[in-house]
Order: sequence, then C-alpha cells, then structure tokens
Amino acid sequence: MDDLADSILIPETSAGDEVFDKALRPKTLDEFIGQEKLKANLRVFIEAARKRKEPLDHCLFYSPPGLGKTTLSYILAREMGVNLRTSSGPILERAGDLAALLTDLSEGDIFFIDEIHRLNAIVEEALYPVMEDFTFFVSTGKGPSASSLKLAVPRFTLVGATTRAGLLTGPLRDRFGIVGNLGFYENGELEKIVLRSAGILKIRMLDDGAFEIASRCRQTPRIANRLLRRVRDFADIKGKGVIDGAIARYALDALEVDPMGLDAIDRRLLLALIEKFSGGPVGLENLAIAIGEELDTLTDVIEPFLIQSGFMSRTPRGRVASQKAYRHLNFPVPPMQKDAGLF
Repeated sequence: MDDLADSILIPETSAGDEVFDKALRPKTLDEFIGQEKLKANLRVFIEAARKRKEPLDHCLFYSPPGLGKTTLSYILAREMGVNLRTSSGPILERAGDLAALLTDLSEGDIFFIDEIHRLNAIVEEALYPVMEDFTFFVSTGKGPSASSLKLAVPRFTLVGATTRAGLLTGPLRDRFGIVGNLGFYENGELEKIVLRSAGILKIRMLDDGAFEIASRCRQTPRIANRLLRRVRDFADIKGKGVIDGAIARYALDALEVDPMGLDAIDRRLLLALIEKFSGGPVGLENLAIAIGEELDTLTDVIEPFLIQSGFMSRTPRGRVASQKAYRHLNFPVPPMQKDAGLF
C-alpha cells in the first residue's frame, strides 16, 4: 500500500492538491473543458429551472475519481446563483448530522454529498422524505413514548457524487431526476486543460509539452494538473523554466510514468497477471493478494483506466490481460490469446 500512496497517478485528491484544485477549478460551464453531451443537457436543465424560478432537480454524477464531479457541483451553484453546502457520505454518521446541515440551507441552495454511496442506512432513509417532499422527520424520545416531529426544509437541490454507482441503493438512485456519467477525456481536451492550467499558474508551456503531459495522465484532468506541477519543478531545476516536449518527457520518465500513462503499480499488476497467472482469467482476490493491494484499490483506482485503455478486461471467469498488455511489456502474445482475439 505504500507504493500506492506514493503514486502520482492516483486520482484521489491529496492534501497538497486541494489549494491547486480550487485555483484551477473552472467556474462556469463554458470554462469547463470536455463532457460536451452532459454540459449541453445541464445547460437545458439550468435554463428551464431559471425560467420556472424553481430549484434545479436533484443531480447524481458518477465516474472514476478526478473527472470533474465536484467541479460540476460548484459550477451548478454558480450558474443557478445560489449557495453551495458540501459534505460527504462517511461524515454523516447520524440523522442529526444531516439535520444540522439541512437547517442551514436557504431556498434553492445546492447541497453536495461526495461519496454518497457511503451513507449509512439510517441517514439515507432520513434523506428520502427530504428529497421528495422537503420534509425532515426528527425522532424524539425512546421506546413507547417515542414520537416524530416534522421539520420543513427549504426547497434545495441535492447533488450526489459517487465512484461506485453500483453500490447505491435503488430507492436512493431513483430519487435523482438528473443522472450524469462523466467519461474519461480525450487527449485534445486534456491538452487544452493543461494549457489553461499553465496560464493560470503562470507556467511557460509549449504545445509539445502540453501534448506529452496530456498523453500520460490516464485521461484524467486531476492527474494532468498534478503532473503539470511536477514537470514544472523539473523545468525549473533541470531545464530553462519552460516546459517543452523534451523536458516533459525527461520529467515523466523520471517519475516512472510511461508513454501510455502507466506507472509502476499498473505495470506490476499487468506483470502479475501475465507471469503468475498466465494472462488470466484470474479472480480479483487472487490478483489483489499477488500485488499486495486491497480489493477496493484495484476496482476503484487501478482497474478503470487499464480496462478503458484496453490493457485488460473483466470476464465472467476473472481478469484477463490483453494482447496490448503483452506487447507493451515486451512479452510474446500466447497463441491462445491470438486465437481468442483478445484485443
């Protein structure tokens, strides 16, 4: 797990990222690069809510980490001209924690819950009448003398974000009127994001430098911005203060980020799959043990990009390395792989 914590390609927000994330965060849908279909739909929903002078419908955004779910919640609040209140699923341990936040809302405000799939059952059930009727029920007393008080809540918009949409219960998922899936970004979009971030941070950046960072950032804006900061260090110390293609390649090679965007942990997983399990299929638990990582780490952090990029696949029998993985790691593709046509 220590290797994972040290990886620069892990998309979760670190303490060091928060200040930079806020500085680089787009403030409007026009500034937000990528996710064009979702943005087009959100523009319609926002305009319709403004026209009717109503709060925006409850929104659920799901995707792997670092693709813009939190950023979109801030943008929605700004576009609607309302306040944003934030929390996360693990923090809301009791219904009283939820009540304290709800009573602080004003009409039309946006209440953002990150990792909403991690709400406990009691808090989630207390949220149902709030989402439907803007009513919160407060239990008083215990045993036979227990009673329930009804508390009116201002009409607001709940925005939930999750990396594990499959873990959401059906009743909670069904109460969201707007559901958006954020996909991985194209290289051209990531180049624009890197150039925009460089401008905000006053970093001297050439197009070929932006291209190099964009091509190695796992199609994830948060990682692109993190790599930009590290490449800037190399440019200042090993170069002339300008990020061009050569210094970007030098820096990313030093960081063990290869031209396909894989780091040491990714390569270790693929090597284990090929060398220890003959390319698969292999069960997730065995694979996790083989590389010394937790199951959640594999499913939430490592796997999504490897599958999206065609290095491995999930089958009913387990994980399988693709021909692309064999070639990338300079292994001969087994005849069975060729015959099966596993990309």
